[in-house]
Amino acid sequence: MTVKPLIRKANYYETDQMGIIHHSNYIRWFEEARVDFMEQMGYGYDEATLKGIEFALTGLSCEYKSMVRFGETVSITAKITELTNARMYVSYEVRDVKTDELRTTGETKHCFWDSERKRPVSLKKALPDLYALFEVTMEKI
Repeated sequence: MTVKPLIRKANYYETDQMGIIHHSNYIRWFEEARVDFMEQMGYGYDEATLKGIEFALTGLSCEYKSMVRFGETVSITAKITELTNARMYVSYEVRDVKTDELRTTGETKHCFWDSERKRPVSLKKALPDLYALFEVTMEKI
């Protein structure tokens, strides 16, 4: 299964006074790419949450390589880099669509959270079909 990058145009409201995308928006872009990633796999984030499983954020990092400006189009690649029964790490690359210049890299760390019981859960036990999709996607990277 091949998951394509999310293609996104930088919006004016996401900029700071210098016309550059404000740093806080990259975290939102990572989330958009992660949700799109799951939809492309055929198991949307909304489907998991309806079944009581959340992807609780336990950490994140973001490194800015060069600026994205209003009106530019970027591709955001999300890849699962680590997967256990209880957690998942996702890496991101933001690249300029025209030049392929690397603009930003990042990582988010998640634990699988049972929203009803309010505690971490084994995704392999709770949603084995989703866990298997994550494993297959990881193997293709």
